Amino acid sequence: MGAGLALAQQGAESCSGCHEQKLKSAHAPLACPACHPKHDAYPHPAALAKPACASCHQPVAADYTRGVHGQAAAKGNAGAPDCALCHGSVHDAIKPREPAFRAGVVETCAMCHSEVVEQYRSSVHGQAVAKGIPQAPLCTDCHGEHSIQPHTSSASNVHPSRQRETCGRCHGDVRLARKFGLPSDRVVSFDASFHGLAQKAGSQTVASCASCHGIHNILPSSGAKSTIHARNLPATCGRCHPGAGQRFTLGPIHQWPGRAEPAPVHWVRIFYLWVIPGTIGLMLLHNAGDWARKLDRLRLRPAASTAPAEPSREIRMHTAERVQHGLLVLSFLTLVWTGFALNYPDQWWARPLTVWESAWPVRRWVHRGAAVAFVLAAMGHALSLAWSPRLREHWRTLLPRAADLGEAWRHLLYNLGFGAAPPRRAAHSYVEKAEYWAVVWGAAVMALSGFMLWANNLMLAWLPKIWLDVAAAVHFYEAVLATLAIVVWHFYFVIFDPDVYPMDTAWLTGRSVRKKEPHS
Repeated sequence: MGAGLALAQQGAESCSGCHEQKLKSAHAPLACPACHPKHDAYPHPAALAKPACASCHQPVAADYTRGVHGQAAAKGNAGAPDCALCHGSVHDAIKPREPAFRAGVVETCAMCHSEVVEQYRSSVHGQAVAKGIPQAPLCTDCHGEHSIQPHTSSASNVHPSRQRETCGRCHGDVRLARKFGLPSDRVVSFDASFHGLAQKAGSQTVASCASCHGIHNILPSSGAKSTIHARNLPATCGRCHPGAGQRFTLGPIHQWPGRAEPAPVHWVRIFYLWVIPGTIGLMLLHNAGDWARKLDRLRLRPAASTAPAEPSREIRMHTAERVQHGLLVLSFLTLVWTGFALNYPDQWWARPLTVWESAWPVRRWVHRGAAVAFVLAAMGHALSLAWSPRLREHWRTLLPRAADLGEAWRHLLYNLGFGAAPPRRAAHSYVEKAEYWAVVWGAAVMALSGFMLWANNLMLAWLPKIWLDVAAAVHFYEAVLATLAIVVWHFYFVIFDPDVYPMDTAWLTGRSVRKKEPHS
């Protein structure tokens, strides 16, 4: 091409005497000698080979070779489109970015894909093209231009794993959304949904954009023939969730916290956004004061301590309770890891679980297995209380009393610096009771909401979708609250409390290393 540009003016006048010049052609800047050797001889020599398009357009030719059209041509398919079929003859070819070229793309593709093009013309995209909107997507905008791959190939722009990026080029563009009045939250709300999170983790079977909106026959939701019209949603969603929407309307699909979400989900989120900081903040305040008081007593002013404390010889946890606690610990930690990996699949700590996601949803099944183990541990605890009088009598010490609130309040004030002497604390105080009943409450809430999410097909078939949306919100925020409570409250009293550091061994031996204080 460099040689052609150097000869841009050479012989052009002499050629124009006999040959009409295509001034609007993409090759107009090139002089005749660039493609026609020995043009100055007259009559022109016969059978002179003309340069192939690849001699100047090597990257494009390589893309074509890799694409479905080039592969078909390589297999001897005489009907496979070549450069001239799509771009026109060398002298007539116009630049692909010219409006005239874009206007002819659909007609060009229709020569081979007439049925698909008919669907496209009736779609929102085809109608926008017919109205002359230059930003409307054409066949090449979605499928690519020269390196078009089969839709079943993961390298294809329209493969389910890449549809989010392909559709997002327009539907994630804020300027286009504002210009044409399109919803601006479709990409971010998809990313936050179960489908988007699963796709981000590598799932090859989860629903993508085309699964719901269609492929070439995309229509507005208000259209009676649209796959996302209210009357058609049961059939559309029913392809993956049999029975969904047959008894109740499904409601909004794309949800964006704080902007586009059902009212019940909004209130659940607001409730937990107040409860979580308030609860965990109060725990941090209590424990920070407790740690400071004990640091002062044990390290800064040890001589000021009262009579030496005696070791506690009380059995804090019987064997059955320690077994149940061990199963609870393992299942809870697994639930935390796999559960948050479902919501944050691109984090480094989630990668060991997502590496097999394209072939096997390991996160899902490990999470569900841990949930079954957790529920079995809870059921075992309930059955052991019903069966063993000794365990039942031991458990009675954890029953709430009205005096617990006063005890907790006095200790909080003392930890904040009010009072010189530590208040009396029962052997099984508000500390242990708060832990125990928080686990009971959290287990019930997480088990119920988790079952609803696990049995999502059943829920969608028998209940309005809003129930599942609320269950998902409750499950997530309750998991955040439970995890933070374990870290801030339970881990402090078992590990970081100066009275037991480096660990309270009651969960291993049954007896605590915590000393029995004289005031207890």
